[in-house]
This record gives sequence, C-alpha cells and structure tokens, in this order.
Amino acid sequence: MTYADYGDDDVLEMTEQPQPKVGPGELLVRVRAASVNPVDWKLMGGGLDAMMDVRFPVVPDWDVAGVVEAVGVDTPEFSVGDEVVAYNRKDYVHGGTFAEYTCVPVRSAARRSAGTTWEEAASLPLAGLTAFQALERMQVGPEDTVLVHGAGGGVGSFAVQLAARAFRARVIGTASLEQHDRIRDLGAEPVEYGDGLVDAVQSLAPDGVSVVLDLVGGVLEQTLAVLEDDGRHVSIADDAVLEEGGTWLWVRPDADDLGRLVGLVEDGTVRIEVEDTYELEDLPKAFARSRGGHVRGKIAVTVSGD
Repeated sequence: MTYADYGDDDVLEMTEQPQPKVGPGELLVRVRAASVNPVDWKLMGGGLDAMMDVRFPVVPDWDVAGVVEAVGVDTPEFSVGDEVVAYNRKDYVHGGTFAEYTCVPVRSAARRSAGTTWEEAASLPLAGLTAFQALERMQVGPEDTVLVHGAGGGVGSFAVQLAARAFRARVIGTASLEQHDRIRDLGAEPVEYGDGLVDAVQSLAPDGVSVVLDLVGGVLEQTLAVLEDDGRHVSIADDAVLEEGGTWLWVRPDADDLGRLVGLVEDGTVRIEVEDTYELEDLPKAFARSRGGHVRGKIAVTVSGD
C-alpha cells in the first residue's frame, strides 16, 4: 500500500513497487504482519512534514514481523529463514512495512517472540519500545508512583504492564469507565479521565505521584496538578512539557531494547493485546478505526500467509 501525496485515507492505493535493495548491515524481510500506529496517518496527512523528510510514493508504517529472505554484507546476527520483529523507522519516510517486503537495518531488529502470532509480534515494536524507553528515561523504580495518561491504548497498555511488573512501581492509569476492569488486570489502579481526574488521582496519592507518562497530549495542567514537587514527567504527544521541566520523547529504534521486550513477552511479564486485525487491502479501514480512537491495545494488519 502506498500514497503518492499527502491526504486522507483515499490517497492510499495498492501498487507494484520494486523489491527493496539489501544494503550492508540490512535484512530483506518478507512481511507477515504489521500494525497501525497513529503516527502512520498523521504522517500521511502531512502533519509531520516540518519534522521528517518524505520520498513519494510512501509505503507507510514502521512495525513489522516477518521472515528474513536475504541478508546484506556484514550481518552475522541473522540468517535467511530467521523470524524477526523490528521498529523499522529509517532516516526518511519511504519504504515502510505495509508491503510484501521491507528492508530492515540490523540495528532495529530482534528475534520474534516465541508463542506469539504474527499479528501479536508485529504489534510490539513501536508501542512497546515507546513505553519501555519512557519508563527508562524517567528512571522508574519500586519506590515510584506512576500516572499513565491513556492507559488503555496501544502504548498505554504496555506502559502499565511494564511499570507494574518489570519496573515494580505503583501505577495509576487513566481510562474510560468501561475499561477500568481491564486496566486493573493490566496492573494499574484506574481513574476516569476528564474533569474529575485531578481529584481522583489525589484521593489515591495525596502526596502526589512521582512520575507521569503523557501518552495522549493536552493534559499538562492535570499532570502538574498531581506531580510531586521533585517529580518527573514525559510526553510523547506534547512538546509543551519542555517549558515545565518535562521530557518530550520520540521512540528510537533499538535492537537491544526490543530484544529485552521480547524476553518480557516470552516470560509472561507482558502480554500483547490486539483488538482488530485487517487485511492489507483494507488498510484505509484500519486507519479509520485507529483515527476514531478508543482502541483497546493494537490494530494489526496481515500482509502475507504461509
């Protein structure tokens, strides 16, 4: 699937593109599944044009799970036939993962999680790495109380599980009322987002929370209202945090971090939640579903079968 210019979902079309070249330190991966992230349709709409170079036609998406078809020069880490996952963001936007084949730098790839479906495996990299790197950047530990804005979404569901089970922190998560049982199951104390959020968090943590993860944007005032005086806060959606001593984070491709996440999935610490799966030709419907919000976990796209 490609788009030849910025626009809405109607710019997506199925096209034939040349098979990617395999450079030094790269893998040619036959894509079995990919997954949708909001950044995909934000990029397609031109919303990040000031930040990222684009080469049209674009094959969107950066998440991939698939099989190594060929290896470039100097790639001792992998062999043909290996099953891999990757957060395949490159230096410019072009050859993404909603395609039969994609070229993946070794620095971005890890082995596929044993026991996961292709769709589950493809749903881990971007969202899981975002949560993991945000928690690491905030140096979260067992002594912390962490507030996660947007605990029910793709990044949020990973953030709750990782903070509670891997980083051993106390976790409070914001979500709609109908998701509260699920948020508890993931490991957080749920509170409803909206006007009563500050009071709800303060009732659970009267002295304030030590760490806030903003995964939705537009919540800086609420964050500052519940944060301890020496607390830390990070946002993946709002650069205004920089003006208030916070951190604005963009996830980085990192094979070592991804390998650690795969291990946490394999040992049962983290589970991958896939709410909907679409075929590649139905990508416009998948984007529309993502854009509508209220997704519980991830949206996956099946690209090729056995």
